[in-house]
Amino acid sequence: MVLLSGGLDSATVLAIARSEGRQCLALSIVYGQRHHIELEAARRVAAAIGVAEHVIHTLDLRVFGASALTSDIDVPKDAAGAPGIPVTYVPARNTIFLSLALGYAEARDAEEIWIGVNALDYSGYPDCRPDFIDAFQQVIWKGTRSGVEHQTPRLLAPLLHMTKAEIIREGTKLGVDYGSTHSCYDPSSDGKACGHCDSCVLRKRGFLDAGVGDPTVYTSDER
Repeated sequence: MVLLSGGLDSATVLAIARSEGRQCLALSIVYGQRHHIELEAARRVAAAIGVAEHVIHTLDLRVFGASALTSDIDVPKDAAGAPGIPVTYVPARNTIFLSLALGYAEARDAEEIWIGVNALDYSGYPDCRPDFIDAFQQVIWKGTRSGVEHQTPRLLAPLLHMTKAEIIREGTKLGVDYGSTHSCYDPSSDGKACGHCDSCVLRKRGFLDAGVGDPTVYTSDER
């Protein structure tokens, strides 16, 4: 079971899982984010790499707000690497997403849950760190029938200790079409990436460091 956002990282995770012979299920979540462009990207990625089933679940986190991705708070620009947890952090998002993924995985008897969190080139979110992954594995083992009886599903985060450049090189080697993915937090109405939010800055830097051409269409010509 792969959590598939349509972004660069989750597409790479799906490609890795498929390359290792897994039959994959994919879960994408419409959570009230600022746009639906990444959901369209998730559909493209699922179709291109191949999944046995792709579930799209709607859960509107705008009822809580408190994030630049689920409310009218402005998305910070050119602020990647600033101290503290940025306002693009969505309260408990990965905890919520993994809980849904766990329910889906257990219902389908899936033995693994794959997630594309990364603790190196990331925006500083606490739910992208190794101790969070370890803690949620304990939730699985202690709080589900499959966990108690079979110690499954196992939670896999293959990108956790990789740089963005390493992720891009790995995905390129596996044939991921990164032009079909979407990472921007604040795209234009026609789907172009802003080029200046944390996610865009990390993505651009990753392609540059990887020595791989960046297929992203940005609102400016800066690359």
